[in-house]
Amino acid sequence: MTEKIEWDEKYSVDVPEIDKYQKELFDKFNELIDMRASKKMDPKVATNLVSDLNDYTKMFFNKEESLLKRKKYPDLDVHAKAHRQFIKNSIGLRREIAEDINNLSMDVIVELRDWLVDHIETSDSLYVPFLRINQYIEDCRKK
Repeated sequence: MTEKIEWDEKYSVDVPEIDKYQKELFDKFNELIDMRASKKMDPKVATNLVSDLNDYTKMFFNKEESLLKRKKYPDLDVHAKAHRQFIKNSIGLRREIAEDINNLSMDVIVELRDWLVDHIETSDSLYVPFLRINQYIEDCRKK
């Protein structure tokens, strides 16, 4: 069976709201993995799960990008472009499984899940020091 993804502190970006969204996304991927692993995969339930994942991902990426925009993160455009590509791929999956439920393979789920983990470990981790420095400067100005 495909390994589920468990949230770990190593994924934290030091922004509780963003960490909360990450945890929820991991839960949604685990639901997809469980559903795909079960012998009785209902096409309607599968389509709804992928739609829910798409909607949640869009909302999460929007929140993250808004935060980075407010803090004037210099690599926001590159970061947002990666988000758009992920959303494009997950929306494509939604279309594909609406046509044929067998298009929701474990390989496809794992590919999307692994992209998310890699994105958190690489791209998201790049903005953590920037946000910390930004917070330090804000704190110093308040004194």
